[in-house]
Amino acid sequence: MARIIDVIEWPDQGPTEMVQRVPEQGAGDIRLGSQVIVRGAQVAVFYRDGKALDSFKEGRHTLTTANMPILSGLIGLATNNRTPFPAEVYFVTTKDFIDMKWGTPGDIAVPDSILGMVQLHAFGTYSMAVSDPLRFVNQIVGVQGMYDTAQINDYLRGIMLSEIATVLGTIMQSRSVLNLAMLQSDLGPAIQAKAADDFEALGIQLKKVYVVQVAPNEETQKAINQRSAMGALGVNYMQYQAAQAMRDAAQNTSGGAVGAGIGLGAGVGLGQILGQSMGAGMNQPQQPPPVAQPQQQPPAATTARAAGAAGGAQTKAQVQQALSNLDIRLANGEISEGLYNKLQANLSKLLETAPD
Repeated sequence: MARIIDVIEWPDQGPTEMVQRVPEQGAGDIRLGSQVIVRGAQVAVFYRDGKALDSFKEGRHTLTTANMPILSGLIGLATNNRTPFPAEVYFVTTKDFIDMKWGTPGDIAVPDSILGMVQLHAFGTYSMAVSDPLRFVNQIVGVQGMYDTAQINDYLRGIMLSEIATVLGTIMQSRSVLNLAMLQSDLGPAIQAKAADDFEALGIQLKKVYVVQVAPNEETQKAINQRSAMGALGVNYMQYQAAQAMRDAAQNTSGGAVGAGIGLGAGVGLGQILGQSMGAGMNQPQQPPPVAQPQQQPPAATTARAAGAAGGAQTKAQVQQALSNLDIRLANGEISEGLYNKLQANLSKLLETAPD
């Protein structure tokens, strides 16, 4: 049942509340002559039949037909000017809200001017204020049916997120995640410019957008680390991949005698020899193939010759240590017997040609 409201106010405004409905539920009967008390940073908006009509700014106001021309014209007041009329009043906060949160719900795939395609997530804050209370009530209460502050916050956050993917995709066409500092400084103003019109349509001024962090996902971070390593080493992509392949071969126990020597801890020098030989090959001009090919040497002899050419030949003691480690790996069940026999045969041949 509607109740008579003679004093209309919002005395207990919290620091984070945007809007308060009077009465909180149902309809209220408001008399001409009732008092409307509007405190600082508030605007009282009268709402009826799905539309915001009259509004009052800070101060104490007595309702009359003079200061409520729109509403009084709609309700058809009786001659005694005391007829109560049903209406709702929304007190809207017009102060600045400076710590509104936004953030991507997950990783967003965007182009990168250097890496091609990356996955990013971001979060930050924004500041805003209601600039047009009548429009705010019409759009938020009338169109969206919301007057709870938490619901309004979620709705505004959704608007921000709907623009972030577009902004990131546009700005990353000329930026790279390799320069996160520049990206972060450019992202805030770009989001603000994009979302400002959406907020203005709700009667809200979007004052500032802050980007707290832009971060890549795990796969993108690996690509960044790889790019940084290439820059630090002064190598191109092919050289870097070749070095990575050597590292992987060293960790692979099924990669043959050389891989076994590196993996078993006895052939560290072999890994260095391979790296030196590969680097020398990259720096030497290609020679035409000889007319006659020499007889192919056994793998052990070829390995020993490569070692000698690189200045880092493996000694018998090192190869013998590799054989001992091979026995331990077999005893521990780390390699199969078939692989053990193959590696032992290759290392034995290498032992015959290794220097003391």
